[in-house]
Amino acid sequence: MSWKAFIRRGVNLDGTFRCTLMCPNCPRQFVFTDFGKKVPGKDIDMKSFKKIIKYFTEINFEGQYSDPVHHPKFIEMIQMCLGNNVRVEVQHASAAKPYDWYIKAFKANPKAHWRFSIDGLPSNSHIYRIHQDAPKLFKVMKDSVKYLEKKPLWQYIVFKYNENNVDEAMKLADEIGVGFYIIKSARWMGKNDPYKPSEKWLP
Repeated sequence: MSWKAFIRRGVNLDGTFRCTLMCPNCPRQFVFTDFGKKVPGKDIDMKSFKKIIKYFTEINFEGQYSDPVHHPKFIEMIQMCLGNNVRVEVQHASAAKPYDWYIKAFKANPKAHWRFSIDGLPSNSHIYRIHQDAPKLFKVMKDSVKYLEKKPLWQYIVFKYNENNVDEAMKLADEIGVGFYIIKSARWMGKNDPYKPSEKWLP
């Protein structure tokens, strides 16, 4: 076997500029929209994307200024990855797509590894993920196990409002058959940030 068979090349792809959420500590807000500015950027064109999948063996659709599912051709993109043996990770939070769209996406690439950002219980994640329909996203995450070959992850950033719900969320994750991933964030707007949790949940 050639040594080239062991090469892994990964990239974190911010393929669009679109997101429906208004998370207060996201650069979309405190750099742009809080000052009435439009978030810059554009959707990656498919010609460029075809070049990417020819070079990289792993693509992480994890936008820093966007939610990847809002690229107009996202389903086509992950389907192309499957056809080219490119490993896919998807981090998603907005919950803005129709329920049937998610099923179509899961079927387009059942090998993709999805991470759903629900920061708290479904009843309170919207406190930080402003405009997120967390109960809907929880249902999507729960149902995704029927279609995906890799166990999806519930990604949970610990905030002041949800730090006492971690154990309950972990139990819920176990009940529906998804992984649970806790993030201790360092992205705080000073010591008086109202979202900042207690010391035990800081990195």
